[in-house]
Amino acid sequence: MPLRRLYCYLPVIAAIFCGSWSASACAQPTTAYYRADSSLELPKVNWLDDYGDAMKRAELGRKYLLIYFYEADAGPNQTKFESAVLRDAGMLARIDSECVALRVPVGYEVSVGGKMSPLLGFEAFADLAGRPGVALVDYKHQNEEYTGYVVSILPFDDGKYYRFSPEYLSIVLDLPPGTLTQRTMIFAVRVHPEAPESTKGRPNRGLFSEAREHSFLQARIRTQGHHNWGSRFPRIASLLGGGLRPQEVVAESWPGENLVDAAIDCVDCWRQSPGHWGAVQADQPTFGYDIQRGENGIWYATGLFGNKH
Repeated sequence: MPLRRLYCYLPVIAAIFCGSWSASACAQPTTAYYRADSSLELPKVNWLDDYGDAMKRAELGRKYLLIYFYEADAGPNQTKFESAVLRDAGMLARIDSECVALRVPVGYEVSVGGKMSPLLGFEAFADLAGRPGVALVDYKHQNEEYTGYVVSILPFDDGKYYRFSPEYLSIVLDLPPGTLTQRTMIFAVRVHPEAPESTKGRPNRGLFSEAREHSFLQARIRTQGHHNWGSRFPRIASLLGGGLRPQEVVAESWPGENLVDAAIDCVDCWRQSPGHWGAVQADQPTFGYDIQRGENGIWYATGLFGNKH
């Protein structure tokens, strides 16, 4: 494991460290027009076909807006999604109760300022790369920084590290509230085959904020590390209480990866180090994760925990 991809520093206070973050704005076009064949019958889901209508319903109903971008000539992962997820009674019940469901083709266009533009062309959906997949917009949690923003992305196309599985939608709906980058890091931890337990505890707003700030720092200076830990440690400790001690892990992705691949890559990076993996795998009482991309195309991931030891 090249040193630049994993940095571990064990100071006298015996904290483990590793890092990062990124934000994504959700475009909100005013009027939407359906422009594709909608002949495919999907059972038991009240699929809408107008973005503007679906967005308003999600906002008024305080639900997630689940957007399913499909391709007419379905690939194997889209077929898995339709056969395994959209025909599972339990999953359909969750979608119906927690989401407003929108099903549109990948070429679906919306009107912004009187001009038609592809919905998938907006930055909020950049990690789908214009291809089929699922996006989740959060109208469920009001008056938050991520209200009305994309908070989860599930591409159907496999990546270098990411391999789509139909069970992932259930995992996404179980993620704690947060930004796209925060939730994607938690998702990456939860889908690891060894089932690490660091996200089983209580999500901590203070730790999420600290993880974001440190991830921004690493991305800005394009250097992975536990910078300024001496001053950050007491500040983070004051957020925890209960005799908990701050613990941190940081990692960086390979250049040029999308968000989901980078998050999974960083978790795999931690897996290569017993010290880091011990922190990520442990059943931590409280936690916060984030990841941010630098101008060098590298993502920097941070995990922060309140540890009993």
